[in-house]
Amino acid sequence: MAGKFEVKATKNGQFMFNLKASNGEIILTSEMYKTKKGLKNGIASVRTNAKVPAHYKTMMSKKKEPYFVLRAGNNRVVGTSELYSSDKALANGMDSVKTNAPGAAVDDQTK
Repeated sequence: MAGKFEVKATKNGQFMFNLKASNGEIILTSEMYKTKKGLKNGIASVRTNAKVPAHYKTMMSKKKEPYFVLRAGNNRVVGTSELYSSDKALANGMDSVKTNAPGAAVDDQTK
């Protein structure tokens, strides 16, 4: 099973997606989009930017847990990872996005 973009509607009428790895784990969560067109552009941006190592930025939560954001070419955040327990787990998460995003199917659960 390959990775997939799981698309959902939010309670406030917007849209978002989670990129899931082949094991079903969420590896990247999008921002909220007002329209499906915006959401589709966000997925396209993740597919494109996942391949660019310089577009990943590692961060640290207030509780000192590492995570990363994926940025588009215009420096806008297009996805945020979960919190990780170690730098090694963080690196594995980034590798998983690089591997899964480009060919991930879209599972639209809003229909």
